[in-house]
Amino acid sequence: MKNLLLNVLVKFISGIIVMAAIIFIPAGTLNFWNGWLYLVTMLILVSFAFVYLKKHDPELLKKRMQIHEKQKEQKLFVKISTPLFIVIFIIPGLDFRFGWSHMPHEVVIAATVVMILSYIMFLFVMIQNSYASRVIEIQKGQKVIDTGLYAVVRHPMYLAMSVLFPSTMFVLGSYYSLIPMIFLPFLLVYRIIHEEKLLIKELPGYKEYTKKVKYRLIPFVW
Repeated sequence: MKNLLLNVLVKFISGIIVMAAIIFIPAGTLNFWNGWLYLVTMLILVSFAFVYLKKHDPELLKKRMQIHEKQKEQKLFVKISTPLFIVIFIIPGLDFRFGWSHMPHEVVIAATVVMILSYIMFLFVMIQNSYASRVIEIQKGQKVIDTGLYAVVRHPMYLAMSVLFPSTMFVLGSYYSLIPMIFLPFLLVYRIIHEEKLLIKELPGYKEYTKKVKYRLIPFVW
């Protein structure tokens, strides 16, 4: 447990430092209030998730610390998505520095509420599914989860992400950062399709689950 907490703490602090650098260096100043709004909000949300998982599901917390994909399709997903997200988070700082976007404060505040709600949904998924590892794999003793949010769509965590990341760009006050964001749905579709191939092949009962819950990501759409 001590090693786990140390690992979480190191990754948590390093993640904050890296994210702050990606946001504020392009802005050329620390006087970027949207950046502070995002960082402080996410700091609170992630801290709450950490405290909850540490107390109620430390095994899932350990799984969420894993970052190395095993499937070649998912390794490709990481190789493409990582630089894309770096670009997405660099743009708001540049946008602020050069004054490209002029987003009303009301829109930013509304987006912050949406971002918080989508993260809460993300946490609910982890509460309902102790197998929600960051890495795509079949775990020992894993069972199909078909209740709660999983009774609505087969991948509610990705649905939460689909709302979380676009709303983040509004929190950061940048319309232009939404341009590279158009690639996110395609990446999620790619990840989901290959993840489901593995689940159908190796997780007992998943094929039957796909017949029970028809929609992968968006209800009544796909």
